Amino acid sequence: MDPILMSFIVIVCTYCGTHLGLRIRKSLPEDHLSADTKEIVKLSAALIATLTALVLGLLVSSAKDTLDTMTRELTQDGAKIILLDRTLANYGPETSEIRTQLRGHVAYTLKLLWDEDIPGDAALKTAEDPRALESIQAKLRELSPHSDSQRQLQTQALQLGIDLALSRWLIVESSQRLMPNAFLVVLSLWLMILFTCYGLIAPKNWTVRVVLFISALSIAGAIFLVLEMSTPLSGIIKVSSAPLQKALTFLGR
Repeated sequence: MDPILMSFIVIVCTYCGTHLGLRIRKSLPEDHLSADTKEIVKLSAALIATLTALVLGLLVSSAKDTLDTMTRELTQDGAKIILLDRTLANYGPETSEIRTQLRGHVAYTLKLLWDEDIPGDAALKTAEDPRALESIQAKLRELSPHSDSQRQLQTQALQLGIDLALSRWLIVESSQRLMPNAFLVVLSLWLMILFTCYGLIAPKNWTVRVVLFISALSIAGAIFLVLEMSTPLSGIIKVSSAPLQKALTFLGR
């Protein structure tokens, strides 16, 4: 689900919950607003708030792990790309075409995933095309080493090519992990019930309304962060392209 849309839905749910609580309070008999009754409502609200905070904390932690994992994968890819280029350079001048193709592949990947003019979904679908790396691997297998040193370098280059291909598919597969809509629906329901409880016991003045609205914005912001960090290759919060940019500056030297 779109993070901005989901954040807006959360704000609407909490707003409706608050006003529902205020309206119900107006129609309740006085004995339903006793101190004991308010205490029970407060305890129930505290229970729901604890559950919501726990779930939000776990979601933020999980989403941050996803972002960090993707960052580590790209950093390792950058190092492997540099190492592959240096391995080919040590092999000999006959690998110049492969090195040029490798540099073009990295430049294309940078443009594809970090160009603001290309939608994130379209970029990810295009990134799933394996032909570029497979072409590089095919040319590595076609090399004809003339010495033990070249054979060792070819073996090392082939292994690096396999590692890069595996890492690419791990990144593609990781980007498919989306938060279940049912999970978000339950969380929104909890928040609506929580703010309804607040509306039942809160005094009717603008200070209360503003404070509850700021609380709703804060929760919506947390959910926005969770959804954004869960898709680190698209959206507003994306992994840094610095590792691949740095690798590109070393290629071809």
